[in-house]
Amino acid sequence: MKKLYITFIVVMLVALGVHAQEKEASAQRPKVGLVLSGGGAKGLAHIGVLKVLEREGVKVDYVAGTSMGAIVGGLYSSGYTANELDSIFNSIEVSALIRDYIPRISKSFYEKKNDEIYALTLPFNGFKLGFPKALSRGMYNYNLMNTLLAHVRHVRDFNELEIPFLCIATDVETGKGVVLNKGYLPQAILASGAFPSLFAPVEIDGRYLIDGGVVNNYPLHELKEMGADIVIGVDVQDGLKTADEMQGAPDLLLQISNFSTIRQMNEKKPFTDVYIKPDITGYSVVSFDSGDVIIKRGEEAAEKVIDQLREIGGTPNVSEEHYVTKFHDSLSVKNIHISGLSKYTQRYIHGKLGFKPFHKVSYNQLSEGITKLNGTENFSSISYKFHESETGSGDDMELDLVENPIHRYLKLGLHYDGLYKAAALVNLTQKKLFMKSDVASFDLALGDNVRYNFNYFVDNGFYWSVGVNSRFNKFSKDLPYEIIVAATGGDLSITDAPSKFNVEYADLENHIYFQTFYQQKYLFNIGIEHRYLDITSKTLKMDQPRFDAGHYFGGFANVTIDTYDNKYFPRNGFMLKGEYKNFFASSDYNKNFDNFSTITGQIGYAKSITDKFSIDMKSRLGAVVGRLPSFGFGYALGGFGFAERDNIIPFHGYDWLSVGGDSFIMGVLTLDYEIFKKHHINITANYANVGEDIFTQANWFSRVKYSGYALGYGMQTLLGPIEAKFSYSPETGRTYSMFSVGFWF
Repeated sequence: MKKLYITFIVVMLVALGVHAQEKEASAQRPKVGLVLSGGGAKGLAHIGVLKVLEREGVKVDYVAGTSMGAIVGGLYSSGYTANELDSIFNSIEVSALIRDYIPRISKSFYEKKNDEIYALTLPFNGFKLGFPKALSRGMYNYNLMNTLLAHVRHVRDFNELEIPFLCIATDVETGKGVVLNKGYLPQAILASGAFPSLFAPVEIDGRYLIDGGVVNNYPLHELKEMGADIVIGVDVQDGLKTADEMQGAPDLLLQISNFSTIRQMNEKKPFTDVYIKPDITGYSVVSFDSGDVIIKRGEEAAEKVIDQLREIGGTPNVSEEHYVTKFHDSLSVKNIHISGLSKYTQRYIHGKLGFKPFHKVSYNQLSEGITKLNGTENFSSISYKFHESETGSGDDMELDLVENPIHRYLKLGLHYDGLYKAAALVNLTQKKLFMKSDVASFDLALGDNVRYNFNYFVDNGFYWSVGVNSRFNKFSKDLPYEIIVAATGGDLSITDAPSKFNVEYADLENHIYFQTFYQQKYLFNIGIEHRYLDITSKTLKMDQPRFDAGHYFGGFANVTIDTYDNKYFPRNGFMLKGEYKNFFASSDYNKNFDNFSTITGQIGYAKSITDKFSIDMKSRLGAVVGRLPSFGFGYALGGFGFAERDNIIPFHGYDWLSVGGDSFIMGVLTLDYEIFKKHHINITANYANVGEDIFTQANWFSRVKYSGYALGYGMQTLLGPIEAKFSYSPETGRTYSMFSVGFWF
């Protein structure tokens, strides 16, 4: 026992000695600082360098970065390993990084319309046209950083991170560099990367900050002041080009802006102990889709200085020691403190966010809510942060808003189709016309058929909203004589009736409606309607060539569920629309009015089969309950490429509006393949039963009276979809070539 006791004492003394030596060695170990330059997508090479550093056991004690170097450095300093960063940037929607990517599902129905009709939106202030100050407000990136950095959301001193960190931004008013080593980490690193004209400036403590690379793209001296003894520097800046290499004005402007940063780099390079310069020739600041290759280039560059890295000395398990547990739970939001509101109400903000105080919110729900708020375009700046609640259980959300001073917009669009022909769309939108949270919008389509659509809406968020709408629609088309017979349920006393006749169709609709929604996906409307129809023909031999000039009054209710990711080329989502109308009064132009109702509905489902191939299935029906006073309330099918209405519906294989009746049911199946980005080929098959009182027949569902098939090509452009369809119907044996250009309106 005595020998055992002595042995135990000796072992303990040796262990304590070893521990003391390790502690002393650690204290004497030179502090390693890592400086990461800016360079946009080229900064992904920093991840490759970090992978090599971790593999070699190089422990980093301080990090300083600018722009993309601030983003990568900030994430690494918060406890992300190099492999985690690799996975993150390989899973991000790369195009979303350089614009405010707002999924369609996150937009309100008003905002969906805005994106799916207008090709260009210009601010219109003081009767002077302007242009957006930046392509993006960077909210996608801000939401992303908040999600990734949730585990350090309460940290306000960056020295308290896993690795002490700072980044550089530029004061846009003074042109001076700003060192950011305190504050809210997501906000700081995005301010450092706010590339001028691409991202809007970020306001921090009253200063408007942009990309730090403008004044200090390689914060080496700031890193040394943190306490770094050894500096490892990663430089992903462009070098100067020769005259032959510059292809135009953009290259020339970039060359001029690079003079200062390259001069600074040449001055700082001698103070860098291990200088790493990845070869990323041929890649630009927006080459995020080449992330894998760029990261690999970073690894290759680090391998070239591997002997220098090994001289620094390795720390076993440096990656495991660096890793910290991330936050994946829902936030328990106790209070929401909103600043900056004068034109909008708090209930409006809560309605857009989709949650109120004293609710649990996942980061996914938070991102969706902020995205919806951003999509309104009512705020020129949106930032938020979290503090520990005073109760100690949960978070208080601090939401800082800067209301957009622009209330008036000019919006433009162009379109051509076979029904309405060519038209230019001019829209004037005025927000806060009479009260907070209201918007007035007037569309005027100028061309072969002049049309308009006026809408005034007061958005009350979670509560019932109210609106007024007036819409005028007009077209001229040769229609088959049978469509009148089918839609009115009888024959017209016309001698020598032609197979087709020209119809001048115009209708005016006025609505007062009340609206509520749920999660931007489910919309419910109720209201009253006034409709005026003016339908004439100059080709029919009749005593009175006017079919209708009557006023009709009724009420309506409708519901819409829409989760489609794209209106024109849906790849995923579900859609359900249903509407009931009852017309109870009329000026009775044709002396035949009785109370009647219309029921319409449609359902759709889209699903991606592969990354390129998707399927879209739709079904639609309409029926009249009672007797139609005018064929203007009947259903007309045929053609493609125009803005559909509740009773004017596209149908492949038939001429525009060549099939009609007082009831119909149809199904459509589309197979779409994206041959390359935004270019599609598709095959469509549609089937329908159309006629008089078809739902009173036993075989209304199984009987297919009309069918058509189409082969199409579509391209998504800034003007909207450009589509060509070649269609065929086996019943008629006829083919049609149809074209549509621009957003449908």
